[in-house]
Amino acid sequence: MALVLKDRIKETTTTTGISTYTLSGAETGFEAFSGIGNSNTTYYCCTDGVDFEIGVGTYTLSGTTLARTTILESSNNDDKINWANGTRIIFCTQPAEKAVFLDATGNMPITNSASVGGSLTVTGDITVGGTLGVTGVATFTAVPLFPNN
Repeated sequence: MALVLKDRIKETTTTTGISTYTLSGAETGFEAFSGIGNSNTTYYCCTDGVDFEIGVGTYTLSGTTLARTTILESSNNDDKINWANGTRIIFCTQPAEKAVFLDATGNMPITNSASVGGSLTVTGDITVGGTLGVTGVATFTAVPLFPNN
């Protein structure tokens, strides 16, 4: 199961209660959730224009469903929305709390742990305020013996 991000994925659903969303097909001009791939997860938003639910959903090709795997935010105190009858739109989105971005000063704030699955090249200085763990080979072109304070 991989987390897959896609653009222009938008469908409708008439799912009621707090069960898994049954998807009704792509809206005109958009793609279907099938582009996410069977058993993969994605970020989604479901809304009726008043209430909303943002979360991580697991797509299943059989039955064309999106399970409400993890709720990140909602108009129901960040819990699942208990949907009444009606049609809602459901689409892929990038939740703000999961975004990596540059702040107003041009820096990338990382407030939790970060892992790099490949090579990491840093052009400039590195300041470490804690422990820097390296698995593999670390190559340094210049290492000061007495850091500036």
